[in-house]
Amino acid sequence: MTRQQLDVLVSKGEVVRVWFGVYATARPGVPGRLAALDLHLGQEAVACMGTAAQLYGFDVENTTAIHVLDPGVRLRSTVGLTVHQRLGAPLRRVHGRLATAPAWTAVEVARQVSRPRALATLDAALHTGWCMPEDLAAAVTEQRGRRGIIAARDLLPHADGRAESAMESEVRLVMIDYEVPKPELQYEIHSADGQVWRVDFAWPEARVAAEYEGVEWHSGPAEMKRDRMRVAGIQDLGWTVVPIVAEDVRRHPWRLAERLTNHLSRSRLAS
Repeated sequence: MTRQQLDVLVSKGEVVRVWFGVYATARPGVPGRLAALDLHLGQEAVACMGTAAQLYGFDVENTTAIHVLDPGVRLRSTVGLTVHQRLGAPLRRVHGRLATAPAWTAVEVARQVSRPRALATLDAALHTGWCMPEDLAAAVTEQRGRRGIIAARDLLPHADGRAESAMESEVRLVMIDYEVPKPELQYEIHSADGQVWRVDFAWPEARVAAEYEGVEWHSGPAEMKRDRMRVAGIQDLGWTVVPIVAEDVRRHPWRLAERLTNHLSRSRLAS
């Protein structure tokens, strides 16, 4: 194939350029982009940061660029590719590829994002089962002295693998920062007729529950009806259900904390 023929195929969208000198018949995902980078380098690229987090399944930042360790050959960061100098990073093979170890990856990402997203990253890393709390603690020690490590270290006691979404982690950080009593996570409420409803946050003694509702919460009328019936069932058991949306968490956290505290106080007074 001549260069001109290749250019024609690219212009028609029948072939896409992945990296310099490497093309594909369709735009590849992360594994394909890494494999293409291997071809470009002539050796295996080592994933790190958000790309490694994607391979492990705990990337809460929706990373689009490919992040790799400096391979020791001429490779520069460019659009869609970031090359990192990370001396001493432990490696692990995941899905057939080399990447920085899961706990190291989680802590490294947590060091460089905001506190809410850092806690979300640590929670997600535990949730996947790729690492345990002691692994995260060891990774913090290994990265001591690096920028952002103190903030990541301070969040470690609050990391909880029971969190099932990044926004649940952000909600929990509001509770931590504003000293709302610690809730149970993913708590199951049982009805007399055998139904079981699970809520994001619960204070069983006060019979108060809180649920994060994202924009995708209701994907249709049937789902909305089912959720309304679920909430009604929980309320029939004497529980107060507090809905939480993103604006509560990111724009008015103090109001959210006050609302939760007020509900907890009223429930305790009533009992």
